[in-house]
Amino acid sequence: YRGNVDYNINLIRVIKMSIESSLSLLQILLLIIIANGAPILARVLLHDAFELAVDFGRKLPDNNAIFGASKTWRGILAAVFATSAAAWLLGHAPKTGLLIATFAVAGDLASSFIKRRLAMKPSSMAPLLDQVPESLFPALMMMPVFNLDLLSVLLLVLIFVIIELALSHTLYKWGIRKRPY
Repeated sequence: YRGNVDYNINLIRVIKMSIESSLSLLQILLLIIIANGAPILARVLLHDAFELAVDFGRKLPDNNAIFGASKTWRGILAAVFATSAAAWLLGHAPKTGLLIATFAVAGDLASSFIKRRLAMKPSSMAPLLDQVPESLFPALMMMPVFNLDLLSVLLLVLIFVIIELALSHTLYKWGIRKRPY
């Protein structure tokens, strides 16, 4: 009888840990989605107001912009504020949201930098290059905070890519996104 009780207690612990792990994964996924969606929402709500390019329109010797006109300070600020507020609402410190937004923006800027070096136009489609860095960077950097292992990070990135591509088409149909990717 004692063996059955111990087994049941261990089973309950495993289920509890699994639920907690799933909730952590969902929370960081939601925060990464917010960090990446806030700049789009800010553009829609503010139209062309506060549309100052992060690279200030500067070009590198290849005669292409550093990041491109679609990467704005308005978008960065929207990502930071929205993600910090969302983190707080989810019971995390606002600093957690700030860090997630910072790493998501860094990933987005890295992919834009690479696209400009490849002479791709701003807002042009580059599957995976557009989604992976902006989800992978924050997921890797926040692994200890959300108790993620490498497999969870890879799962999060895969789910983010699927959601991002699906949402992009929907937002394009609604007139919120400029392009359907």
